[in-house]
Amino acid sequence: MGIQIGGLASGLDTDAIVKELMQAEQVRVDKVEQDKTLAEWTRDAYNDINQKFAEFIISTRKSFGLTDSSSGVLLNKSVSSLKWIKGANSSNATVAQVSARADAVNGTYQINVKQLATNWSAASGGAISENAIHGDRSNLQSQFALEENDKIHFEIATKNKSIEVFINNITGIESNSYVQIKDKEGNIINRIDLEGDTSNISLSDLVKQINQTNIGVTAIYDETIDRFFLQTSETGLENTIQIIEYDVDGVPISGGGFFDKLNLQHNNNGKIENIILNTQYAGQNAIIDFGAAQNISQSSNQFTVNNIHFDLKSTGLTTVMVSTNEDAVIEKITDFVDKYNDLVEEVNKLLSQKRYREYPPLTKAQRDEMKEKEIELWEEKAKSGLLRNDSIIHRTLKRMRSGLYEKVQGMEGNLDALTKIGITTQTYSSGSAGGKLTIDEKKLREAIRKDVDGVIQLLFKQPDPSITEETEKRENTGLVSRLYGDLITGMKEIIAKAGPGDDSELYRNVNSSMLIDFVTNQSSISMLDKNIINYEKRILDLERRFKDIESRYWSQFTAMEKALASMNAQSNWLYQQLGM
Repeated sequence: MGIQIGGLASGLDTDAIVKELMQAEQVRVDKVEQDKTLAEWTRDAYNDINQKFAEFIISTRKSFGLTDSSSGVLLNKSVSSLKWIKGANSSNATVAQVSARADAVNGTYQINVKQLATNWSAASGGAISENAIHGDRSNLQSQFALEENDKIHFEIATKNKSIEVFINNITGIESNSYVQIKDKEGNIINRIDLEGDTSNISLSDLVKQINQTNIGVTAIYDETIDRFFLQTSETGLENTIQIIEYDVDGVPISGGGFFDKLNLQHNNNGKIENIILNTQYAGQNAIIDFGAAQNISQSSNQFTVNNIHFDLKSTGLTTVMVSTNEDAVIEKITDFVDKYNDLVEEVNKLLSQKRYREYPPLTKAQRDEMKEKEIELWEEKAKSGLLRNDSIIHRTLKRMRSGLYEKVQGMEGNLDALTKIGITTQTYSSGSAGGKLTIDEKKLREAIRKDVDGVIQLLFKQPDPSITEETEKRENTGLVSRLYGDLITGMKEIIAKAGPGDDSELYRNVNSSMLIDFVTNQSSISMLDKNIINYEKRILDLERRFKDIESRYWSQFTAMEKALASMNAQSNWLYQQLGM
């Protein structure tokens, strides 16, 4: 823009005139900016309701116990693994503690625990240092009075891996010492060369090397009592251990080496015996009688038989009773219904929220003239009703409601509809969109007592894998699972319209493939985001046009001022020439 001359010759307030002339252009810019703001608010409103849908699914799944987040990742679990449907009690908790899966059969079971599962363990029979009281234990040579040229070469093998330790010279004069891990075929999968002075290696260093390998054994050296301990990490016969010691030529030996100095002993059926090199040892399995099923063997003290989970504590007799946990089932269903009703109420409010069209988004000039509280109140009304009667949300809510009242096909019993377990819809009332659920607890309790498996199947049934047609698959899906599916369908539509916002990870926890269609079909750009981008382009175009028009006005007024100045100069000259 060139030099602007503002009213020097004409006496006009050119700056005010230009600003007034530009007001019409500013209105055009403001209108598009307001449309952009409305699109952004609408996108945020969609994201808010989608977040509520996601949180409802995640929270109710968690309440039902259908997800496991112990690993930090939400994993879907089968209904049969649920432990709140059936209760299990042990008459003697000092023998066994029990819990029941959903598919455990009600009844009373006599349990005889004959033997507990144990790991194999060995310990030094006495103090192992050459001088147990005053001896130097800072290195192997001094602790065990080893000769200068002594080598230490042994291997501890378990069912899958082994650790081989080779110290070529205990004084550290020669190198080529190492620790290596091998698989069960003897292939080396990791090797650590022991660099530096190996004369400084202590028994505690060896213990650390053994434990860091994670081969399934644990070593301990307790310096306070000068004893060495070695044991398998897991219980059972399958968790084996074998100690192999080699001579200077790498040939296995049966004694006279480093492990003789550790004086390892183990309990062999109540008898304390020295361990024998090159012999495979193992823990023992638990053995129980389950009613008439005799001598059931398990590698751990925690296991499941007939869908009853056992945690054995000692040998002995106990009676286990399995029964339906009516109160827990009712509590879970009631909690779900309450959360569903809260969601329906919130969605209904959103769909019926009043729209104040006389409160558009504020322009920058308007905001500059208002106080913070006034802006807050204005925008509260401006954002109201953005999703009033929204077709996507209305369709999702309708699908949810109808899905709950349609029958579940392929049921084994006659509990194929929600009303048959005492859950019905609230009647519509003035000022309410309705759709909430009510529970007849008496009828629900009767259904649970009569056929708890049927109640659970009605809620969580999964369609046969052979069913591929979507409508048929939905018809054969339990009501809660169907509701989740209907919500996910609606959530995908909302994501296509408004994007995932900052909640992508939340949606993946709901459904791992939630965003695939959005990324594949829309390149991760929602319909509203496209609109917002178009508004931004229009604003840039209008702002360029604004500057051009403003520049043109100023050029015209500047030219006028220059012309008037020239006319004034000529008039003054004429007056002077005429002597006036």
